[in-house]
Amino acid sequence: MKKLIPVVVIIVILAAIFGSTYNKLTGLDNQVDVAWSQVENTMQRRADLIPNLVETVKGYAQHEEDVFTQVTNARSAVNNAQTPEEYAEANEQMNEAMRSINVVVEAYPELKANENFQNLQAELAGTENRIAVERQRYNETVGDYNLSVRRFPTNLVAGILGFQQRQYFEISEGASEVPQVQF
Repeated sequence: MKKLIPVVVIIVILAAIFGSTYNKLTGLDNQVDVAWSQVENTMQRRADLIPNLVETVKGYAQHEEDVFTQVTNARSAVNNAQTPEEYAEANEQMNEAMRSINVVVEAYPELKANENFQNLQAELAGTENRIAVERQRYNETVGDYNLSVRRFPTNLVAGILGFQQRQYFEISEGASEVPQVQF
């Protein structure tokens, strides 16, 4: 019986370490999901603002149908995106659409003076900043999680339980510029 006590103690200690590591990884995994949810929320906010901007612009630019089609396609891409890569591609489409809207705006000086347009542009600029902040937070959270998954001895527990590294939100090359709001 005395010989079994050290074995039981070792098993209890290993179970406690295993459980603690599992709880830590689960918490970090959940933090990544929460951070990603915030990225999705802010990108959806932008996607929701764009149609309002487009409707305001439409009144001044009836013949700019290609721009409106591009915006619609970009918004659809954001709504259908599921992974960080798909969101990065949708983000680039949205940036291109915003550049096209800015070209239309330059062609219609009276549009720049429209109060509704100015308010929408200000909302959009604020949303772009929110997106940047949430992407940064998400990537920091993924960095913490990935570091934990890779560190010894946590990596042993992570491997046994199926915790894998998560993907960073990376934008496509050339898409690092935020659409410029020009008046």
